[in-house]
Amino acid sequence: MDNNVFKGKWNQLKGEAKKQWGKLTDDDLDVIDGEKDKLVGKLQERYGHSKDEAEKEYQSWGRSYRD
Repeated sequence: MDNNVFKGKWNQLKGEAKKQWGKLTDDDLDVIDGEKDKLVGKLQERYGHSKDEAEKEYQSWGRSYRD
């Protein structure tokens, strides 16, 4: 998903992100604020993923929300 689209749709996507990654807290989602790099970092932190693994998870999830 394009970073600008992700940022613009973040309020709509927060609930979907929480469903996908239940270990993310509401505070995490507020901190992420639609920034892909922050989401990838939180996935690394909460799930112990490498950066590449977290990036792949984001890409896979983001494909579901393309325009």
